Amino acid sequence: MSKEHEMDQSLQYADLQKRTLRTLMSGLVPAGAAITSAYSAAAVLGEEITGNETLGALAAACLTTGAALSTLPLAKIMTAKGRRPGIVAGYATAVLGAVLAMTAAITEIYIFLPLGILGVGVGNGANLAARFAAADLAPEESKASAIGNLVWASTIGSVLGPSLGLGPAKKLGDFLGAPELAGPYIVSALLFLLAALTIRRWLRPDPLVVIGGIGTEGGEQTSVKKAFRMLFSSKVGRLSVGSMVVGHVVMVGVMTMTPLHLKDGGHQLEIVGFVISLHIIGMYAFSPLVGVLTGKIGAKAVIALGGSFLVVGSELASHTEPQDSLGVFMGLFLIGLGWSFGLVASSALIASEFDGPEKVRIQGLADLSMTAAGGLAGLGSGLVVTVTDYQTLSHYSGILGLYPIITVVFFFFIEKKKRSSLKDSTETLNK
Repeated sequence: MSKEHEMDQSLQYADLQKRTLRTLMSGLVPAGAAITSAYSAAAVLGEEITGNETLGALAAACLTTGAALSTLPLAKIMTAKGRRPGIVAGYATAVLGAVLAMTAAITEIYIFLPLGILGVGVGNGANLAARFAAADLAPEESKASAIGNLVWASTIGSVLGPSLGLGPAKKLGDFLGAPELAGPYIVSALLFLLAALTIRRWLRPDPLVVIGGIGTEGGEQTSVKKAFRMLFSSKVGRLSVGSMVVGHVVMVGVMTMTPLHLKDGGHQLEIVGFVISLHIIGMYAFSPLVGVLTGKIGAKAVIALGGSFLVVGSELASHTEPQDSLGVFMGLFLIGLGWSFGLVASSALIASEFDGPEKVRIQGLADLSMTAAGGLAGLGSGLVVTVTDYQTLSHYSGILGLYPIITVVFFFFIEKKKRSSLKDSTETLNK
């Protein structure tokens, strides 16, 4: 292949990458708002219907459960047909989920709520998969930056979502003659529909199709097993997945119970929504900088920094009374920042480390591990708070945050020892 041809192809890829990022961002903004609007009201609505905090937390936790259950099916669609059909399928399922949750608010039949939030969780799974779509066409040195920019795009929608869902959306419910908490789910359904139509219309050409990353569905089970072995036999894979899992467990566990914690402190729903929005700023707003930092100091160092933020944020939350919304925010903001550091750096490691026909399934397995752990954390957080309290939940979450730090330090000494051994061997041979 001539240099001129390579340069022309590189320019074409660069143009396609820009268009792909713009389209993905246009879809992620309304989808992000739809997800957090639905999520912010879930625990409160569940408690109102049942009178039980644990069941309220269970409903909210179904968001991450739905994302976990959707990762491999969405990966299957993407492997066979491309990123666009998979993302659109996720958003379309989320529309149905939001309608079910709205039905729960209107009928006060609880079962519709967790089922609906499961559907919304599938939309969250589509959003997670989209970050790898952002990296498909990016050159190696720009993958972290592309992922960081796309995660940042979720900021606008995700920050607006809780304030929208627990603010103006309630009035929409009143206007339509429905219960207040039906409003967030009406808005969520409309936003997911907009996101689905945007991706379906404008994500062309499909980035995964362009790089030749689609294949047949034959031998799927073997591919999944192979992808699992490839992911967890790799030190980089284990570090990346471990960091993503810990960040998601801490973030979901603490955030799930925060609305009820603040409600116990006498705060209005608008304040609850505002605090969650500020927390989400920590999760998304700085992700482009995280991407740049990853390129400068390395993904492993960024992962360790993320763990530090998780520890400090959780401990701040654990020492805050329900009446102190500012204290809770400071802790949640740092937890969100730690989550962002871990997600962007770990995703970049996975995107760079693995290639070939199993790539999409490896990415799906990584997200499955993360979201499944988050789902369990959401379920367990309600039980922990019921048995102990919010402060205890936050404290033990902080202990979990030590894992990425310890693992990176361990990797550092192992690599240092290998370099030292190699140097000694080289000197011996020279002698």
